[in-house]
Parts: sequence; structure tokens; C-alpha cells
Amino acid sequence: MLTTDFVPGAPNWIDLGCPDVVAAAEFYGRALGWTHVSLGPEAGGYGFFGHEGRTVAAVGPLSEPGAASAWTIYFASPDADSVCRSVSSAGGKVRLEPFDVFTSGRMAQLTDPAGAEFAVWQAGDLPGVDAVSSVGALTWVELHSPDDASFYRTVFSWDVVTIPGAPGSFFRPAGTGEGAMFGAVVPDSSAYWLPYFEVADPDAAAAVADVVVEPCSLEGIGRIAVLADPFGARFGVMSSVTP
Repeated sequence: MLTTDFVPGAPNWIDLGCPDVVAAAEFYGRALGWTHVSLGPEAGGYGFFGHEGRTVAAVGPLSEPGAASAWTIYFASPDADSVCRSVSSAGGKVRLEPFDVFTSGRMAQLTDPAGAEFAVWQAGDLPGVDAVSSVGALTWVELHSPDDASFYRTVFSWDVVTIPGAPGSFFRPAGTGEGAMFGAVVPDSSAYWLPYFEVADPDAAAAVADVVVEPCSLEGIGRIAVLADPFGARFGVMSSVTP
């Protein structure tokens, strides 16, 4: 599961790029119970989403020409520049070269060989989001792709494993145990990352969103749904089975 230890290769930040931050904040307030705090003009319209006083995600205006509204998952690394070199040598693309975000950290925007976009975050003053794996926070990620996860094994040294009886493959940070799995590869003709947020009631969230995959219950996992916000950004919601 996801934790806020943020070991190298684990998700440690997530943000939404959209054409209307105010409208997005209103939607996610209804769907996920989030609050929105703007960081002011000096941050270019960027701001944080919060739940019960903890930062769980962020949002900002689209910054790349022609970009579609989407969620971006950031993975932890002690050296963002090194990750970019690995991405390039493994056949991926560096869309936005590494740069410092004040004293908060250092980031870069990347694309894997199949076209799935992601990012890397090298922590400074800001290690990552305040909460994961709790209601209102990121709880799981999926890589939808026609490829396997070999690119990410090269870039982040992930352990990629299979589970008897479960479809596809799963990943966890290098050197961690089974309990550290945070995502899966889902075979798909398109390539993109899909975040899942923990909620108390996936059906209630689905009632205020565009539904991509209807709410359904998965044995041993919980109840899930895949939704889209008013600008087309896809995300999942999950009410996890309590261990």
C-alpha cells in the first residue's frame, strides 16, 4: 500500500492540470469533499487540494500547448536529473527539463515510450502530499499501457511481480515487501496513468461525475469506479476492504 515514507520510486505527489481551476475545485469539492487553497499569483494559479486539513493533491492551469486536462503522478527520487537521463536512455521523453520549485523541491515532466505521461519529484522542503491510503487521499495507481513495466524497472528499479490468480502485474519500490505494492499494469491500447482516491462511498462520487466504469465490487479489494471530471480528466475512486 501507499505510505508517506516516500522511498525512491514511490508516488509522492499528484496534481491536476485543467483549463479552469475554480470550476475544478468546485467539482472535486462535491465529488471527493476536497477544499482548495490557492498559492497566489506568484505560483501562477497553482494551489493545493486538502481533506480534513491535510494536503492530498494539487491543481493548476494547463501549461503545455495543446495539453488535455489530466492528472499527473509524481514519483520520488533523490536525483531528478539522473531520472531524466535514465528516461532518455530508456526510450522515453523529457517534456520539461528539471527545475527547482522555490525551496520545495526539484521536478521534471516525462513521458514513457508508449506515451504515458508522469513526473518526478526530488524533495526539498516539501517531501510530498500529507496523506495517502486514507479517505480523500491517493490510494492506488494504474499504468494503462500496451507495454509492460520494463521501462519503469529501468528508470526507478521497481520490483514488478505477479500474483497467482490476479491478472496483469504489480509494482512496488525496489527492496520493499509485498505490503508496499502501490499499483498495477493494465493492458490497454492507450497509454496513461490512472490515480485512485479512497472514498467512503464510490456510488456517491459517481453520482456527481461522468462515469467511465460503473461502480462495482471486487472481491478482496473493495468497491471501485472510474470517473471523469467536467474537463475529461479521468480518475478512480475506491472504498477499500479493511484488512
